Amino acid sequence: MHIGIHEDGQSDAIRTGGATGYLTIDLAALARNYEKLAKEVAPARAAAVVKADAYGLGADRVAPRLYAQGCRHFFVAQFVEALHLRPLLAADAAVFVLNGLQPENELACARSGIVPVINSLGQWRQWSAAAKTLGRTLPAVLQFDTGMSRLGVPPEDRAMLSEYVKADGRIEVLFIMSHLASADDVDSGQNDDQRAEMERISVEFPEFDVCFANSGGIFLGKVYHGALARPGIALYGGAPTAGRDNPMEPVVRLDVAVVQTRTVSAGTRVGYAASHVTTGEMRLATIAAGYADGLPRSLSGRGAVYCDGIRLPIIGRVSMDSIIIDISALPAGRLICGSLVEVLGPHQTLEDVARDAGTISYEILTGLGRRYERQYR
Repeated sequence: MHIGIHEDGQSDAIRTGGATGYLTIDLAALARNYEKLAKEVAPARAAAVVKADAYGLGADRVAPRLYAQGCRHFFVAQFVEALHLRPLLAADAAVFVLNGLQPENELACARSGIVPVINSLGQWRQWSAAAKTLGRTLPAVLQFDTGMSRLGVPPEDRAMLSEYVKADGRIEVLFIMSHLASADDVDSGQNDDQRAEMERISVEFPEFDVCFANSGGIFLGKVYHGALARPGIALYGGAPTAGRDNPMEPVVRLDVAVVQTRTVSAGTRVGYAASHVTTGEMRLATIAAGYADGLPRSLSGRGAVYCDGIRLPIIGRVSMDSIIIDISALPAGRLICGSLVEVLGPHQTLEDVARDAGTISYEILTGLGRRYERQYR
């Protein structure tokens, strides 16, 4: 399949397999976003968060491209993700598991060359026991809870962990880290609170480098960067800071095909539960994507798609596999079966769709379904 993009951002598709949705992933833009972020945090290094299959875009394609761009630190959330990713990268790349160790996967983790993020005293003991069994030193990252109450060693356990670190030479600590809960909000006082707590932890564990800033944290300033920053959503074109211009390039474009058009009269019921009733003659099109494809039901009556730069509102309820749009603003015959409309692209960003759906760009991006034909360029 090939999608041609015109200067006005409208797309045409030449189909080879009859797909009804086309997700275009721009790996060159991804690489440029990484380069921008790496320059922003220098002299610190930039990692890449590629959890959830690289935010739904395909870790098998995204991670090697980022490696080629110079990235050597990759974060996933689950051990199974790390098992998939590790063989795709050269030996000098490190793969970290944010959720740390589950019981009984310690030896598999060690033998696979995967680095756990230790979040508790119990996980430290697990990893230490694995090192003893294997008779060698094992690497780890230590995560501390600085106020998010999600993952990380809590404040009351820090003194004991310090004793463990001093007494146990079997674990090589690569970084200490924490996670910012409100980094996308530059006015949130929680950012300063967490930074101050991380500075206290650095005093308690002075021998280790700090890994702190996420995408939003990178743009809070140098004091948040540490030695290693770990951007996620910003790599994929999402806005790192709410309410500000997005400095990142878009990485994804989504075009969906029309499967049927019709003209209806006033008083026509549209979609499930007749949630929309027309007040006059209207031209409608049904497109081949729905909530099973990552377009939330909450877009019903609120969201839109675009054609020729013209906004085409969603009317009625979003269905599992289809959405009805109002195409009355277009010339008659402009859209026919097989024509494409823009869901994500130059006229509608991830943030636009997320706003209309009442959610965040992360949820839209990671939810994009597997039924779209994917093209990497």
